[in-house]
Amino acid sequence: MILDYDYFVAQLNSKLFEDSYSDLLRKIAENPERYIGLFRPTKPKTKLIQNITQSHEIRFGDALEFIFERYFEACGFKMHTKRFRIADGTELSIDQLFSRGSTLYMIEQKVRDDHDSTKKVGQFDNFENKYFALIQRYDNYTIVPIMWFIDDSLTKNRNYYQSRMTGMSNDYGCSPLLYYGEKMFASYGGVSDFDDEIWQETLSYLERWKDTLPDMPEINFDIDATAVFEEIKDLPPLVYRKLFGNEEIIRQIFPIIFPEGTVLDMLSDYFRSKRVTIYNTLAQMTSVYTN
Repeated sequence: MILDYDYFVAQLNSKLFEDSYSDLLRKIAENPERYIGLFRPTKPKTKLIQNITQSHEIRFGDALEFIFERYFEACGFKMHTKRFRIADGTELSIDQLFSRGSTLYMIEQKVRDDHDSTKKVGQFDNFENKYFALIQRYDNYTIVPIMWFIDDSLTKNRNYYQSRMTGMSNDYGCSPLLYYGEKMFASYGGVSDFDDEIWQETLSYLERWKDTLPDMPEINFDIDATAVFEEIKDLPPLVYRKLFGNEEIIRQIFPIIFPEGTVLDMLSDYFRSKRVTIYNTLAQMTSVYTN
């Protein structure tokens, strides 16, 4: 065992689900037409669920980036700063950057290879630009640039990436690597420094974790009212002004996310406790829907 299962799950859940309710309220306030617009083939509840599941899909990639960083760190690699600015002021962010001895590993890590023709070009351009920035910054290391897609069930652009890597190898005199799934690890013909125990443990933990997930995301804020209240109570007043100032949000969405009104009651009391005019205004707006 490299990482403890409970730690693995805690980090994964934190990255995936933290602030999900406040994030949903922000999106409703900023773009209510996405949920209640007439020219939508879905009802508000379906769209709310879809929004949350899409958010979880996006966050899952970020969560796995963090998890694998912990794995590489636990395996004794020296971690390097992944975000830095280059000469023209552009900020670069590398998914994984760590070293062992005189070898520096740069990994662009994605969940799956399913990008369209435009995105795949931009993705590899970014990969090459980051490598060029690193060879200027770390001239005392041998740099190994790796593009790794975790889910090996999709290899839509493999030929394109491989062709670009051949050109990059010729022009830079480097050896870029393209891996899918387990192939990145030594036992499967991958990098000899990377222990395949990382891969096996990750698969085992993800399988156990998925068994604990509900079939559908919960969009009833009142089910865990105290926790939701603590998460959303300090959203900017503008968010609440937009929510409570939109009659269609109140009519179509509030009955779905605040069916018992428990969180609304807690918000009303909280706003009333503040000695600031805007919160007094919010308390009055909220009380209309809690009495």
